[in-house]
Amino acid sequence: MVKSFPARSTALRGWRLPLLLITLAGCQAPLGPLARLPDNAVAFLPPAEYQAWWAMTETCSARQGDPGRIAWFVVPNVAAFMTSRGQKAAGWSRGTDGSRIVIAGAYQDSQMVVRHEMLHALLDRGDHPTEYFVNRCHLTWNSWTG
Repeated sequence: MVKSFPARSTALRGWRLPLLLITLAGCQAPLGPLARLPDNAVAFLPPAEYQAWWAMTETCSARQGDPGRIAWFVVPNVAAFMTSRGQKAAGWSRGTDGSRIVIAGAYQDSQMVVRHEMLHALLDRGDHPTEYFVNRCHLTWNSWTG
């Protein structure tokens, strides 16, 4: 079965900022309701390229999932957004209301950042097991080779 994402309705393209010290360490999987969205976050439909990125992440992780079960949000025109755990470039969370991925606008087209959050969704966990994030999929700032 081919997994697909809906057509993208809003685009933020061509806007990049340096990665520098922004981390993805704040990915989390709460057990209750989803945490409050960052200020200015807006829902978006993922672009077609996310479908290929999802397939790549399924392959490297040897896990399968349904990308249509993720609610996607972007915080436009920023390289990081504030969370209860500090500034983040992106984050995945799961709660009783479902799961979602929030991405800073500067990284909405970053394969590594988006796939990092996809991997959290596929593993259904908020930590960063080295076996998956470094060894198998190379989806950390230090292990990315793409």
